[in-house]
Amino acid sequence: MTHRLADVLEIDVPRDPLQQPDAVLHALYREHGEKIRQQATRQGLWIAVLVYLLFSLSDFLLIPDAAPLTVATRFVISALMLAALELQIWRKASADGIDRLSATALVVAYAGWLGTALQTSHVEVMSYYMVFGAIFMMSVNLFFSFAFKLSIIASAVIVLIFLSGLYQIPAADIGYKLTFGSFCVSCFIFTSYVNWKLNQERYNVFLNALEAKAQQKEAMERGQQLLRLSRTDPLTGVDNRRAIDQRLRDLWNRWQTSQEAFAAILVDVDFFKRYNDCYGHQQGDRCLIIVADALRAFADDHNATIGRYGGEEFIILANVRSAPEVAALAEGIRETIENLRLQHDQRRDGMSTVTVSVGAAYASLHSAKLEKVIYDADRALYCAKAAGRNCVRLFDPFDPQTSDDREHVAALLKIAVAEQLVSMVYQPLQDVASGEVSAVESLMRLRMPDGGSVSPNLFIPIAERTGTIFELGQWAIRTVCHEVLAPNLMKVASVNVSPLQLRSPGFAAFVALTLDEAGITGDRLALEITEGQDMEMHSNAIRCISDLKSLGIKIWLDDFGTGFAGLSWLRIIDFDCVKIDKSFVQDSQTPRGRAMLEDIIRLVRNRQATILAEGVETLEQAKLMKSLGIDLVQGYHLGRPSSVSTLLAAKDAPSRASLAR
Repeated sequence: MTHRLADVLEIDVPRDPLQQPDAVLHALYREHGEKIRQQATRQGLWIAVLVYLLFSLSDFLLIPDAAPLTVATRFVISALMLAALELQIWRKASADGIDRLSATALVVAYAGWLGTALQTSHVEVMSYYMVFGAIFMMSVNLFFSFAFKLSIIASAVIVLIFLSGLYQIPAADIGYKLTFGSFCVSCFIFTSYVNWKLNQERYNVFLNALEAKAQQKEAMERGQQLLRLSRTDPLTGVDNRRAIDQRLRDLWNRWQTSQEAFAAILVDVDFFKRYNDCYGHQQGDRCLIIVADALRAFADDHNATIGRYGGEEFIILANVRSAPEVAALAEGIRETIENLRLQHDQRRDGMSTVTVSVGAAYASLHSAKLEKVIYDADRALYCAKAAGRNCVRLFDPFDPQTSDDREHVAALLKIAVAEQLVSMVYQPLQDVASGEVSAVESLMRLRMPDGGSVSPNLFIPIAERTGTIFELGQWAIRTVCHEVLAPNLMKVASVNVSPLQLRSPGFAAFVALTLDEAGITGDRLALEITEGQDMEMHSNAIRCISDLKSLGIKIWLDDFGTGFAGLSWLRIIDFDCVKIDKSFVQDSQTPRGRAMLEDIIRLVRNRQATILAEGVETLEQAKLMKSLGIDLVQGYHLGRPSSVSTLLAAKDAPSRASLAR
């Protein structure tokens, strides 16, 4: 019975079961395994009765004159006890009740047999035959799994019956009676001790099973929690990109097999960069959380799925039946956010509240691939933004207005350098120990001919896809060397490079030539590789990095912690500086976030690399970075990206006050 206790633990066990009061644990021990205990005792009593009846043969052989009476007694007692047992089972009595009945049956069976057997005239044989009374005692203590207290009482009664019967044998001398009495008492002590150890062992098995059950439950809960975390956006609590991609695949498979149409609706917060610039990133995060909560409530009401698809971009997936239904759903989303009335005073379209632009597409016959549905929704979203924002656009393959803005950006990039549509801005990097601005990060900007700006998140991927990244990258390095480093506006400047540039033949030679033309040494230029970019450990890239380092150029790892390749890169490449992504700095206010940041710092420190923390936006964060031993920091608290003219004007200005203040 005991080896199956773990199988019957169905209660909601506590996380630390062994910390519960002993009385509670004993109550649980007696409560659990009811059915198993009932069946075990029932089977045991039936077997005991069978053996009891088989011993009728020994009655006929040893005490034939009293055998008819003893055998009749055996059968009568057996029939009564089995009938009582089955009645208890039928009445669904507790396991303890069935145990008490079985113990009583054993005592009565022994008393009935001994009382009738003593009527024999074969006194001498009977005096030795009585030794079989020990079998009843062993049955109580060892054969059944009775509670220790019940076993002691039943076996003690059997001892008393034995001693009483021994006393009634007139032919036995005092030595015989002392010997057999001592034997009976010794059996009682021995079997009781073994029973006590068995009960203790059963209880320990129960505790082990209970603890194992609790550990299993906790492990399952942790596993489920980790799964939720891996599928949840840490800021807003909605599904992340991984979860949404899985949901998209599920919807697409159903569309392919059973034609269950679905819609993909992209939602982008209007002028969110201006909101961040005006109210700060913490308020920006709060805005995203409020928007996400409202969208989640809307999605729940419409049996849809919501996820965060980008910085300020969300996606809603829903089963639909027609294009008008998609349009109504998208309009409902727009109205939901508009009705929040979140203040946004820095808009340039005359409105003063937070709104969203919505682009929607749904799976139809023209959707040959899953990616096409998202691509169409993205095109519709750009149309909504081009139409003035705070509006809804549904993708229509037959509408010429749903053209792809990215095609225009790709065409723009081809003439960007020649038409001077690109420029560089520089964000200061501060030395934590000295408080001085020791370097700048160079950032590329692109503007349209009409003066409108294009986000780097948009034009950089397009440049990589179309190949214009090579011309833009060379222009950026040349501009930084001549604008900032040659006139000694800054000791060191970093430039972001694409993995495609590192894999292209002649890139290291171009950089060497540019340094020579500008008359500067390689140790003043740093090239940043972004971990989040899709870059394999390509042999050409590794060779190029080695050539660049031989020139004295510093190689930095950007946005460490946001991708999956960072640890592999740290193992293969000796980075001069590792930039910790700003998300870890923003999350350092929580104990868990700070612990993770400290772990990353220790990891990078062991690689003997300089540590730079991005996204420092408050004085408290700046002080924390200093206390953690960070080497360099950058962020809006220290300075925003500015033009080269601003650097020139500030060249002789006093340095920013040290972090210690």
